[in-house]
Amino acid sequence: MSDFSHLDKEGNPTMVDVGAKAVTERMAKARTRVVLDNAIMDRLESDEIHTKKGPVFQTAILAGIMAVKRTADLIPLCHPLNITKSSVDIKVNAQREIQIDCEVRLTGKTGVEMEALTGCSVAALTIYDMCKGFSHNIIIKETRLIEKTGGKSDFKMDMDA
Repeated sequence: MSDFSHLDKEGNPTMVDVGAKAVTERMAKARTRVVLDNAIMDRLESDEIHTKKGPVFQTAILAGIMAVKRTADLIPLCHPLNITKSSVDIKVNAQREIQIDCEVRLTGKTGVEMEALTGCSVAALTIYDMCKGFSHNIIIKETRLIEKTGGKSDFKMDMDA
């Protein structure tokens, strides 16, 4: 049981003690892809979809950034963090999917992977919510960590794999 950082010696959930860790610059990037029905994609105009609820991508960007800041409220064992940067980028990729990238940075004792993953996820859910009136044929897929730096080890996803 001690192999899991969020379990104590008795196997009970615990928040990781980061008190002795070094303060370093930390960054994480995550990505989610959303597949929208052609009925929705046909509404794409100047890199945005407009609905009665407002501009879909701009709203999703704001929702993603807000989610980054609230990750510790959503994931029980995440530390509340002093985020120094949070950005969400939304574009249509070559496969005609919506690609959501979230980057989060801080200077601290713990990483920001969960914040980046949460930002992408909530942005994708916002797109779903705003577009479901046109079609429920929407797929949210492949939420994954793309890169992280700082802390014990760095990571970069092999995008060709």
